[in-house]
Amino acid sequence: MTRIALVTDSTASLPVEVVREHDIGVVPLQVVIGSKSYDEGSADEVTPQRLAEALREWTPVSTSRPNPEVFLAEYQRLANGGAGEIVSVHLSVVLGASDESAQLAAEHAPVPVSVVDTGQVGIATGFAVLAAAEARARGAGAADVAEAARRCGAATTSLFYVDTLEYLRRGGRIGAAAALVGSALAVKPILAVSEGRIGPRERVRTAGKALARLEEMAVAAVQGPVRIAVAHLASGERATTLAEHLSNRLGEQIIGEVFLGEIGAVLGAHVGPGMVAVCIAPQIAGATVGRSLDPSA
Repeated sequence: MTRIALVTDSTASLPVEVVREHDIGVVPLQVVIGSKSYDEGSADEVTPQRLAEALREWTPVSTSRPNPEVFLAEYQRLANGGAGEIVSVHLSVVLGASDESAQLAAEHAPVPVSVVDTGQVGIATGFAVLAAAEARARGAGAADVAEAARRCGAATTSLFYVDTLEYLRRGGRIGAAAALVGSALAVKPILAVSEGRIGPRERVRTAGKALARLEEMAVAAVQGPVRIAVAHLASGERATTLAEHLSNRLGEQIIGEVFLGEIGAVLGAHVGPGMVAVCIAPQIAGATVGRSLDPSA
C-alpha cells in the first residue's frame, strides 16, 4: 500500500508531541523583529513574551512565508523516506501564502502532492491536519485524506477577540476602513474566519462584555461532539477563564479536553497582545476528529 505523508506549516500550532505522534512534517514560517529573522518553531524562535514586548514598543515586526524551495526540500525528504504520496495542509491562502509556495513546490516534487487550503488559521488548521492524519490511519487514500482536511476546515468555527484592530490593519489582514471605525468608536471587536477571510462579527463596548459574548457565541456553535481550543497572546488569565467556562458549560460534548495554549509569533504578529481566540471543530462523518491533542490520552 502506498505510504501517505502529511505536511503542514508552523501556523497550524500543533504541539511538538502531537506532530511526532502522527508523523507530520512541519515547514516553518518566519517572523522578523527589527532586522533579525527567526524560524517559527526553531530553538531560537521568538517567545510570545518577546513578541508582545516588541509589538508594544512599536518595534518593526513582520512575517514571511517559506520559499517553495523549503517545501520542496521537505517533500523530497519524505519521498526519500518512503512516502509515495503527500498531502500538504495549510492555512487560508487569503491570509497567508504558504499554500502558494506549497503548490509551486508540488509541481517539482518527486511524488504526487495534494495541497489543501483549509480556509482556516491557527489551531483550526491544526484540527484539519489531525483529521487528515486520522483518515490516513484508517487506511484512506490520498484523495480521501485531503478531503478529510477540507471538510474539517469548512466545518470549523473560529472566533477571536482583539484589544485593537491596528495589528491586523498593519498586516493587511483587515481593511483600513474597518480598523478606523473600530478605533473611532472605541469598540472591542469580535472577529471570525469566514470563507478564508477575517471579518467582524460583532462590536462590543468593553473587553469584559466582548469576552462574555465570545463565550456565548462559542457555546451556540456547538451542535454535537466537538473539539475546542482556546488560544491567546499575552492574555493567559482571560484565556484560562474562557477555557474553564466552556469546559463547565459543555461538559461531555467536548471530546477530550479544551486545548489551551499561547499562539506562535507568526500569528501573534498580526493580532497583537490581548488576543483571545476559540476554535470549535465538530466531529465529522467518517473521521474521529475528536482525539485529544494530548498524545498520552
